[in-house]
Amino acid sequence: MNRSTSTGGDRGRRRRRALRTPAVAALCLTSALALGAAPAPAAPARAAADPLARFHHQHLDWKSWLLGPDDTTGKELEQAGARCADVTVPLDYARLGGRTITVAISRIRGTDTTHRVGALLLNSGGPGGRTLGDPPWVRAAMKDVGARYDVVGVDPRFVGRSTPLDCRWPTGSMIRGAGVDRAGFDRMVALSAELAHRCRTHAGDLLPYATTRNTARDMDVVRAALGERRISYLGYSYGSYLGEVYATMYPGRVDRVVLDGVIDPARYGPRLLRGTEAANRHALRDWAGWAAAHDTTYGLGRTASAVLAAVDAVQAAAARTPLRLGTYRVDEHIVPVLLFNGLSQDNPAAFGDFAQAVRDLRRAAGGRSVTPSPWLAESLRFLLTGDDSAYGSAQTAILCGDVPAPRDPETYWRDLRRAGTRDRLFAPVADDIGACAFWDPPRERPTAIRDDLPALLVNATGDPRTVYRGALAVRRDWPGSRLVTLRGADQHAVYGVFGSPCVDTAVNAYLADGRLPHRDLTCSRPTG
Repeated sequence: MNRSTSTGGDRGRRRRRALRTPAVAALCLTSALALGAAPAPAAPARAAADPLARFHHQHLDWKSWLLGPDDTTGKELEQAGARCADVTVPLDYARLGGRTITVAISRIRGTDTTHRVGALLLNSGGPGGRTLGDPPWVRAAMKDVGARYDVVGVDPRFVGRSTPLDCRWPTGSMIRGAGVDRAGFDRMVALSAELAHRCRTHAGDLLPYATTRNTARDMDVVRAALGERRISYLGYSYGSYLGEVYATMYPGRVDRVVLDGVIDPARYGPRLLRGTEAANRHALRDWAGWAAAHDTTYGLGRTASAVLAAVDAVQAAAARTPLRLGTYRVDEHIVPVLLFNGLSQDNPAAFGDFAQAVRDLRRAAGGRSVTPSPWLAESLRFLLTGDDSAYGSAQTAILCGDVPAPRDPETYWRDLRRAGTRDRLFAPVADDIGACAFWDPPRERPTAIRDDLPALLVNATGDPRTVYRGALAVRRDWPGSRLVTLRGADQHAVYGVFGSPCVDTAVNAYLADGRLPHRDLTCSRPTG
């Protein structure tokens, strides 16, 4: 996941500061489209052959999307020469004559028309991550090859500037730590049931249609509306799963595919964070070593062990009584999520933000009055207010709408008890119950991902979100693909984000000529 407590947020922000990370047989598309979709007698001939003709051949009204003086995304798009449009898509692809919604897209046109490849569609992850603002920085990462593409950002259905889905939650994420005992877990059961109830109450008309399969269908409408026979694709984190689904549903409509932070489709679902505990512990130890080396700045301890002991002390204090940080109260359910959120970007700026946050938490645990540092204040606002309710609502709706979750709370309690004392920080986050336990069953079964795709896969060995073994599994299942490994980095999202010339060069070479490397590549972490 991206953003806070997610399987993937806004990628442009990731380049400027640490990520806020929050996580079967396929139905036949033609059969789904045929339901209730008989062509009207007066329709053009092409509509009879293409039930989606009015969507595929719609006129796009390209415009500026600057919403005001404080619209940073709009300003960056304007400065990069991007234009934006609303693409109309069906809410329900089984009822093409019914309600429609809009999907917001942005585009930077390629300038090298002589060597034009086509459109490169982007997805920054989440699910629920906004991608509309990403073309400027992706275009910069592509260097000279970017001139050969139209770089297209898409806010998926119900996300960002597309038709919204908002359950009016008091939080930006369903994800919490389970607590230290059964009473704490029962509080999380009640919270999860309440969040699901709010979604049924405030967004029940949209929930059945918030799925990855429908997002893939929307992508194909975008493809057609752009006038492209095929599209290339760059997807990060959850975006890798979306790319897997799209390529399976529309195998003849993909050109060059890059999946960065690769999700094993066999492990995708509402409990996607399960199995990430070891990678997060490793990332925490690496950060602790960095913090110890900067003890004169942050005062968390002169050794990694001392820093880790400070982290444990914060969690123990929060379990006794909530910590006060400004206007917020931070308890045993929030502290593990803050720690989880701080571990997705492997660079000094992100490490420093996280160290300041732990320092603030430690001071609060000691009873001191604390005004939280900027990263911590933003994380607390996200977790403890409704300001980002729409983000968590859309993310949860997609996860719950794709794959069913266990419904019996005892399933989650047994998993937590099995974890025992082995992992008191991350297992309570990865194994906790969530709103999907109280969701209606998905309307479609998960997509059976195709056996092979000639894609370029990218992953860091220490990625604490989309763990490296997921990339290895996809590489094994897709013998026609190639894997670019960044070794020695606890990094989620690499291309154009981490600053690895080796990785960036490999991706750009593939985008330039469409030829995958002869063999898998391994890139070492840059020194200095």
